[in-house]
Amino acid sequence: MDNRAEVREFLVSRRAQVSPEQVGLPAGSNRRVKGLRRSEVAILAGLSVEYYTRRERGAISGASSQVLESIARALRLDDAERAHLFDLAQAASPAARPPRRRSSKSYVPHQSLQWALDAVTAGPAFVRNGRMDLLAGNPLMRAFYKDCYDMPGQRPNIARFTFLDERARRFYPDWDAFAEVTVSILRTEAGRDPRNKELHDLIGELGTRSEEFRKLWGEHNVRHHGTGFKTFNHPIVGEMTLAFEGLEMAAEPGLTLTIYTAEPGSPSAERMQLLASWAASEYGNAFQAEPGRSRPES
Repeated sequence: MDNRAEVREFLVSRRAQVSPEQVGLPAGSNRRVKGLRRSEVAILAGLSVEYYTRRERGAISGASSQVLESIARALRLDDAERAHLFDLAQAASPAARPPRRRSSKSYVPHQSLQWALDAVTAGPAFVRNGRMDLLAGNPLMRAFYKDCYDMPGQRPNIARFTFLDERARRFYPDWDAFAEVTVSILRTEAGRDPRNKELHDLIGELGTRSEEFRKLWGEHNVRHHGTGFKTFNHPIVGEMTLAFEGLEMAAEPGLTLTIYTAEPGSPSAERMQLLASWAASEYGNAFQAEPGRSRPES
């Protein structure tokens, strides 16, 4: 796969973020580039300038793991950035095989997964893919992301909601931070699965319709998004600060199981209980999976 432009833009963007002082080099007074020069990265990585220049210009196919590690250290890449660099190199290899990913259009959660999701009653629990489609969840997830489910015509998608629905600006009190995380997740997935047409169709749609998305996409930031705290302003119950845990699903490569929970006894926990009561009255049994059956599509 020809991903030379992607490789070049990623490495140039990372080089621009490292100052000479950070790596023990003199800054000088006649510096024309932001961050490190190519020659400085080459020295730090133990490579010739010519060799590193070819890699930065996109010729990364065939680069050994030792070379990639040296470049990652020289550019002070974090774990997510390092993994992205290796993903780009893998995608550029002539022998690379696309990872096995199931289409979101055909995905149906297997029965035991739906049972497991329904067993989580204290907070939203859901499965998403790398393009941030909501594929399965418990009743609280449906109530939590109610506005996301109100976008007609397509499967609920967190990225599309974030950038194309004005209600997201209220739902996410720190919208800028949520937008940056969303784009970083999509950028990470694009490196892992560069041949995914559904993913690239979504990226193209967001890039066409959202100036904010285009700006963030051009920054080439990636991240691992596994745990932390987020604050939401839910339209029914108000503000909640929730912890989250994201777990990669071994049985379904490319899918992530996420659970949100509130601190026990906190105002957020009380509001989550209110949301559960609202969901029960609003949806009734419509989202209660019967034994031996999957939950109906929304």
